[in-house]
Amino acid sequence: MSAAALISSGVILLTVVGIAYGGTFLLRVVNGAFPANELQRSYFRAGHAHAGVLVVLGLVVRLLLDQPTVPDWGRSLGDLVLVAAILMPAGFFLSVVGRDPRAPNRLKVLIYLGAASLVVGLVAAGVALIVGGVALS
Repeated sequence: MSAAALISSGVILLTVVGIAYGGTFLLRVVNGAFPANELQRSYFRAGHAHAGVLVVLGLVVRLLLDQPTVPDWGRSLGDLVLVAAILMPAGFFLSVVGRDPRAPNRLKVLIYLGAASLVVGLVAAGVALIVGGVALS
């Protein structure tokens, strides 16, 4: 791995500490210490879960793509998984801000942009790994 990739991976790994701290917010919501309606509770749970899973998945994808035979485009597009780890949780949290919202606001588009980023990143990573494997054989 390059120095830049190692440093950025370290920073990404440290974000998991922030995600874990976000779990304390989720506990306050569930325990009633932070007022939230059912829509907000559901979206907060989804945002927290997606953040944790997608950051770890993004790091795994990054490690898998760090092979000399994997094309550069695969490494670049594979990082879209990490972009999804930002967009999707942001969409879940930001689309239900406010007092007692009845429906998500327009920022729910971030959820769909994150999903598209995730799909493109995973497909590109999968194809790049196959290309890299074929180059080895």
